[in-house]
Amino acid sequence: MSAVSSNQGSGLRRQTRTISITSGKGGVGKTTLVCNLALHLSRMGQNVLILDGDIGMANVDIMFGVRPRFTMKDLLINQRRIEEVLVQVEPRIWVLPGGSGFNDLQNMSESEKRVLLDQLRGLKQTFDVMLIDTAPGIDNNVMYFNTSAQEIHVIVTPDPASFADAYALIKVLHTYHRAKRFSIIANQVRDEAEGLQVFQKLSDVCQKFLYVSLDYIGAVPTDLSVRRATRSQQLVLKATPEAPASHSIKKIAEKITTTQNTGQMKGGIQFFWEQLIGVA
Repeated sequence: MSAVSSNQGSGLRRQTRTISITSGKGGVGKTTLVCNLALHLSRMGQNVLILDGDIGMANVDIMFGVRPRFTMKDLLINQRRIEEVLVQVEPRIWVLPGGSGFNDLQNMSESEKRVLLDQLRGLKQTFDVMLIDTAPGIDNNVMYFNTSAQEIHVIVTPDPASFADAYALIKVLHTYHRAKRFSIIANQVRDEAEGLQVFQKLSDVCQKFLYVSLDYIGAVPTDLSVRRATRSQQLVLKATPEAPASHSIKKIAEKITTTQNTGQMKGGIQFFWEQLIGVA
C-alpha cells in the first residue's frame, strides 16, 4: 500500500497539519472521537493519517476492525519499511499502529535516528492531516507527542476529575514545554450549553493562573449510540449517522478544517518526527 496525495494536479501541495488529540484523564472518549473525526474528515476529501500513540493500550486499529501485521515497534526496532507498517483502513484514512517501542525514541543513536527519518521522509506532504491519539496523562511520551505537534486539542468532560487533570496537563505543557495555545473539545456533556460551561470554567481558571490561550472547538453530547457502536467495535458515524453525537462530531470536524492554530510556526510531519526523536 502506498499513500497518494489528495493535492495532485492542484499546484503546490499543502503542508500536512499535525494535531494531537490528548486528555489529562482516561475514559473521556478520546480514541472514539479521533477515529470518528478522521472518518468525517476523509469524507470531506481529506487524506488522514492517525498515529496511535497510546503506549500499551493502542486500539485505533480495533475501532476500524483491522488487525495490523506490524506496529511502530517494528519500524523502530525491527527495521520494517514505513510502507509495511502503515495500514489503510478507509479509502482516505491510514493508521500508523501503536504498541511498545516509543520509549526507545529518546535512546536511539544518531545514525538510527537518521535512518528512521529517511524512512519517514516519504510521508511528507502526503496527507492533509495527521491526528495523534496520545495516551492520557502527563508522562514523557505524552509530552513528546503534544509538543511535537502543531496543534494541541484537549478533550475534557464535566467530570471534576477530568477537569482537574485537563488543567494539570495544560499547566505542565505550558510551564515546562512553553505551549501557549490549546483547542478544547467538551465530550460526554448534556448539551451544547453544558459544553460551553465546561470550556468557560476551564478558560477562566487558565486565564487566572496561566498565560495561555484556549479556543473552543465544540461539544459532543452523551449518546447511547456511541456506547453501542464502541462495544460492537464500530464508528458511530457509520452505525448511526443521524445520532446527536454523530452530528456534533461532524460539526467539530468541519470546524477543524476551517480553523488553524496560526500561532504555531512549526512545520508538518517531517518537523514532527524530528522534534519527537530529538534531532530538530
